[in-house]
Amino acid sequence: MPADWSDLRVFLTLAREGSLTAAARRLDVSHPTVARRIKALEDAIGARLFDRLPDRFVLTSAGEELLTDVKAMDRAAESIHRRSAGLTDTIHGTVRLSADEAMADFVARHLPRLRHGRKCVEIELVASHQLANLSRREADLLIREDVPDLAGIVTRKLGRTAHAVYAAPGLDPADLSADALRAMPWVGFDEEHIYMPGQRWMMALLDGVRPAVRVNNWLLLRAAARTGTGLAVLPCFMGDADPGLRRLGPPIEEAATEQWLLVHRDLRVLPRIRGVMDALVALFQAERGVIEGRGLIPVSSAAE
Repeated sequence: MPADWSDLRVFLTLAREGSLTAAARRLDVSHPTVARRIKALEDAIGARLFDRLPDRFVLTSAGEELLTDVKAMDRAAESIHRRSAGLTDTIHGTVRLSADEAMADFVARHLPRLRHGRKCVEIELVASHQLANLSRREADLLIREDVPDLAGIVTRKLGRTAHAVYAAPGLDPADLSADALRAMPWVGFDEEHIYMPGQRWMMALLDGVRPAVRVNNWLLLRAAARTGTGLAVLPCFMGDADPGLRRLGPPIEEAATEQWLLVHRDLRVLPRIRGVMDALVALFQAERGVIEGRGLIPVSSAAE
């Protein structure tokens, strides 16, 4: 009896996740459903595919062999799904764009410009730190600071984003020397997000002392800075646009980041996706001064 493709998808998910709990969560089904589908697949194949350990499921030798073939099937299914988009009315439809919450906030402020002349295209804007899987069409377009080493991904540089120190009015350091800034309260990212731009610069300034208030996304960081909780390093396009914040000094050179537009090569030729890509490139070109932190006179010169 041939194996059912839906059972094979469950097998692939369990092999990747390693536990019934994680696989069930990924598939949005119950634990018994995952266990039942795996049992049905093993009965159909006539071999045990997993060793059931107390804390995880481990592939048997038969499972390892099957996994190679199922991965190939999954890649083929993903390719068919992507290419099928080109068989429909490609001028109309939805384009799903993923970016971190700061960049998503910037894009949201310019949606009328992105949709100008493209009213037949619907845009889904997703704010996430997670790298959406373009091969599986979890997103059509990504804006990211780093280019992942993934097959089939085409990139285009959008620009260079500046970051600077911001504070609420009334939260005034004596001057902008390193000693004066170090004496001020700060807000920053938690340990899991210490890789965010400007965080290592801030930690070096504070001699490794963590800020008393820590958050996990840019919008919360901006909100905390706006209330006067402390100084914060923010993208200039976010801080400069906020009337509740003022910039202290010029952009921090070592905190600058590149912004890249990512798309799967099978999707970049679709008119609706190509149109949104072109609009994003034009937006970044038009707003280059804002993104690079130029055109605003800061309170004073930044600390050396």
